[in-house]
Amino acid sequence: MTAPILIIGGGLAGLFCALKLAPRPVTILAAAPIGRGASSAWAQAGIAAAVSPGDTIESHVNDTIAAGDGIVDEAIIAGMAAEASDRVHDLLEFGVPFDRDLEGQLAVSREAAHSHSRIVRVKGDMAGRAIMQALVEAIRKAAHVRVLEGYVAEELVTDAGRVTGVIARGEAGQGERETLRASDVIMATGGVGHLYAVTTNPTEARGGGIGMAARAGARMADMEFVQFHPTAIDVDKDPAPLATEALRGHGATLVNGAGERFMVPLHPDAELAPRDEVARGIFAEVQAGRGAFLDCRTAIHDFAGEFPTVHGYCADAGIDPATDLIPVTPAAHYFMGGIWTDEDGRTSLPGFWACGECSSTGAHGANRLASNSLLEAVVFAARVADALKADGGDPAPDDWADRSVDAPDAITEGDHAGMTRLRAIMSAHLGVLRDATGMRQALRAIVALEDETEDDTRFANVLTTAKLIAISALNRTESRGGHFRTDFPDQDPNWARRTLLTLDQAESAVEDFLKS
Repeated sequence: MTAPILIIGGGLAGLFCALKLAPRPVTILAAAPIGRGASSAWAQAGIAAAVSPGDTIESHVNDTIAAGDGIVDEAIIAGMAAEASDRVHDLLEFGVPFDRDLEGQLAVSREAAHSHSRIVRVKGDMAGRAIMQALVEAIRKAAHVRVLEGYVAEELVTDAGRVTGVIARGEAGQGERETLRASDVIMATGGVGHLYAVTTNPTEARGGGIGMAARAGARMADMEFVQFHPTAIDVDKDPAPLATEALRGHGATLVNGAGERFMVPLHPDAELAPRDEVARGIFAEVQAGRGAFLDCRTAIHDFAGEFPTVHGYCADAGIDPATDLIPVTPAAHYFMGGIWTDEDGRTSLPGFWACGECSSTGAHGANRLASNSLLEAVVFAARVADALKADGGDPAPDDWADRSVDAPDAITEGDHAGMTRLRAIMSAHLGVLRDATGMRQALRAIVALEDETEDDTRFANVLTTAKLIAISALNRTESRGGHFRTDFPDQDPNWARRTLLTLDQAESAVEDFLKS
């Protein structure tokens, strides 16, 4: 048998790609049990797809372009929106119980910056969990997929410029370093939210896979664009529980401590403005000491029935949404940047592919449109699988899945002192609002952490991602989408483009920025 295809990551993109690769032999490396430690499992709203009467693919494309603030790759989003219906039906075949109306059609809801109701969901706010449960069950039954849980990837293996495998540690990342050979490697490790002190993401979403790819020489894209979800529930939890945008789509409003709807004078769409604008509006109220609150008291009549996940979060914090305001604050939520890929998920390195949040396809531009993230994950996971299957290859041997390794339940890597420092630095200087002075301070601190922890490969990967975010943000001397600089508050038409860089290019800029 030729070497298997190796997928790093057990979230939505990795699992969907593995299933689509049948009958090719696939090995999934997952630090946590598959489906756990994945941001997809926490996604509350659902998948954006133009499947309802009156909606069109063109409208979905136009809404995405508007939200992306001038740098969406229009060919990429056109293809992605066109494939949305097919991917939703794939998920239905894998057993995802999407909501249906009385006539049996897919039920859809509306979210901010969408011109139509097009969010396909499960029980209101349980789409991510339901999708992941269905895919995990399908993976457990798939004879062509071997799952190695508790394996933490540390380094890509290259031979003559081609990626040929991964160096990883088993036993919850505490075992000896092992080299796992592969015909191709697919990165599906998720985003970067845990680089920030306040985030909706799980601990595993710390950008390690992105840094690993950059250290192997892969091209990166749009690393300055981090999306902050406006309405994380502000109850001092890590990760912060999320109050889905669908609440505002159902009529909930944002008020400050004085009861004023502060978004009304800031944007024509008020609470349904693009996420970056709502996040900045909330951030200003919190910084001013007035606080920000989600008022659902009259808009949603059966909160527990319509939004059981958010209701549970509120109940845990002693909040009754029927009578109480819900305190909210912006939190690092989604990464528009990552490993550059083409329209089929190929990276700049032969033999190396990427899909899901660790990749940057150009579909989101400077600011992701709500519920396009799960859609992008399945669309590009399927494209990667199709491209690899077109190359041929042997089917998996009969006992392939029997070689899986199950991990113990609790293997989440905690924050050491360096990680805690990094998260504070990123939130203080590379968060909702940025300026050159603060970002240079962050860059100095990141470089100092690199010097202190040069023998820690996993943390080096994380620090590489943080450094790339800082350099890219310093380079872009304007404000656009999720990147807002108080020293350059306006858009510059000369920056109406995506940004590409390698780690070598970033390293050459470090010295200049630290001198200035």
